[in-house]
Amino acid sequence: MKHKPLKIGELTAKIPVIQGGMGVGISLSRLAGAVAAEGGIGVLSAAQIGYRDSAYDQNPVDTNLRCLKEEIKKAKELAGGGIIGVNIMVATKFYEDYVRAAVEADVDLIICGAGLPNDLPKLVDGSRTKIAPIVSTLKSVRVICKMWDKHYHRVPDLVIIEGPEAGGHLGFTPKQLEEYDEQAYDQEIAAIIEHVRTYEEAYAAEIPVVVAGGIYERKDLEKYLEMGASGVQMGTRFVTTYECDADERYKQAYLKAKQEDIIIVKSPVGMPGRAIKNPFIEKTMEHSIPMKKCHQCITACNQKDIPYCITDALINAAIGEVDEALLFCGSNAYRAEKIEHVSDIMQEFA
Repeated sequence: MKHKPLKIGELTAKIPVIQGGMGVGISLSRLAGAVAAEGGIGVLSAAQIGYRDSAYDQNPVDTNLRCLKEEIKKAKELAGGGIIGVNIMVATKFYEDYVRAAVEADVDLIICGAGLPNDLPKLVDGSRTKIAPIVSTLKSVRVICKMWDKHYHRVPDLVIIEGPEAGGHLGFTPKQLEEYDEQAYDQEIAAIIEHVRTYEEAYAAEIPVVVAGGIYERKDLEKYLEMGASGVQMGTRFVTTYECDADERYKQAYLKAKQEDIIIVKSPVGMPGRAIKNPFIEKTMEHSIPMKKCHQCITACNQKDIPYCITDALINAAIGEVDEALLFCGSNAYRAEKIEHVSDIMQEFA
């Protein structure tokens, strides 16, 4: 099946694949730049992006904001004119500052999930940066489109539908995840696409819709293109690449994982997430792990009640301390059999 490029306003991705933003430190400039250079859209994760910097422990927020700009610059250099985006969770403390920093760095696209990005249009006003909410239900896309239309007289430049098979934090209840049915959720996807079309007509504008969660091979792309989507977003497949910014031991954890090792966990931020079962997860099921220092990450964090510090757990994953880490992954992580090049994946989807 011959596909069309993914067009977001004046931006054009030759291959309609967005690399999902993965934090902490899993998708930085090396991975994002490589994907963009091959004709897709490379995405940084803003989550604790400055964790490697010597100033991080003393001043995490200012360090993150500085490093965000630096990583965007490096990614754009590697991309050679390709499209670079950044994923910024609405639940992030000082979220608005991260958005402004990304705009100042002239990022092409800002993707926001983990909450409703109600004021995102205001934060990018006057810039060329495109904006894309992540939604999981028809209800959420209705709320966002209605609010942006009413208050800002604009629509999303792109909508990303993230389904129940995605990795990391999930926009569903544990019960919804247990009862997930692919055919039923496909109907939800179709309804979201149809709703977005009404805003396309009202604004005489193209609003591409991209599907995420459980995307692993080309046939997944073809399925959603046939349903009316304009492309797909995937993260898990890019973890086991030479270019992925994570430590080699993190990648090996994917290669070793069996299907039964991939489980739903309760995150300290109050949302369910998908991860690889390991000694750390087993430990957190028995008792809480005291927090050493607050890294100013998520607004919903209550230091007194959390079972462990999610920032520490995700940093351990990125640096390869895999037995003391939260190893976020998508539902297909067990399918990884080898480390491959980004160029090979993109060629498969071309």
